[in-house]
Amino acid sequence: MNTYILILSCPDRPGIVHGLSGALLEVDANILENAQYDDLDTGLFTLRTRFETERPIEDIESVVAPIAAELAASYRIRDERQQPRVLIMVSNHDHCLVDLLYRKSTGELPIEIPLVVSNHTDTAHHAARYGVRFEHLPMTADVKVQQESRLLELIEEQDIDFVVLARYMQILSPELCATLSGRIINIHHSFLPGFKGARPYHQAHERGVKLIGATAHYVTSDLDEGPIIEQDVERVNHSMTPAQLTMIGQDIERRVLARAVRYHAEDRVLLIGSKTVVFS
Repeated sequence: MNTYILILSCPDRPGIVHGLSGALLEVDANILENAQYDDLDTGLFTLRTRFETERPIEDIESVVAPIAAELAASYRIRDERQQPRVLIMVSNHDHCLVDLLYRKSTGELPIEIPLVVSNHTDTAHHAARYGVRFEHLPMTADVKVQQESRLLELIEEQDIDFVVLARYMQILSPELCATLSGRIINIHHSFLPGFKGARPYHQAHERGVKLIGATAHYVTSDLDEGPIIEQDVERVNHSMTPAQLTMIGQDIERRVLARAVRYHAEDRVLLIGSKTVVFS
């Protein structure tokens, strides 16, 4: 039995679910999960359906494509066995990288990680421990264009589906952001909007914050302004030191990023303009 995931987006109208379920019935599909959302602001309908059938994906396409054309819909069908291939980018802070590598190794994250890219060499041993190729791409102003070009070459060579910035502390060019639109996930060390710049937990300590958090979002050319996928916070108090805040904050970053990666890998995230629909 084969398991597939169908995601679809189209202008809202009566009969969408009826038409799609009827099409799936034609290929003897059994629906395992179904989630849908009508966005009242845009009039857009979004849907995620997970189903099983003994029929090949070509048969699924043959019955879904005519319905999608009638609905003026964009859609994608994926065989669940084909796990997305993820390139992880990291700088010096290794906590998110190590967490993703571990979760992938235990089967918690349904992804393949063929490559880790960094502008430093500090994390190379973590990639080696998990048998993952490591590529060092130093990123300075005078070589940024060439290095980003090399990054795109690696993405094509490794057949990468999406990129994860696991505390990669470099700003990507607008051109690269546009090329990989909807395919780069970043973890931000704050419950956005929040403290910008260096030493965020020290800034938080100085301001006596009562909540700290993290935000996973898609990367756009507007720094830290991309569509948000996942967020979390924890309550803190005045007695905590910057080191304690850092420890709590990094733990939040790990779990928020892991959830965002899983949601994206399982086709649970659909973009509607500057926001997301997450069928978690």
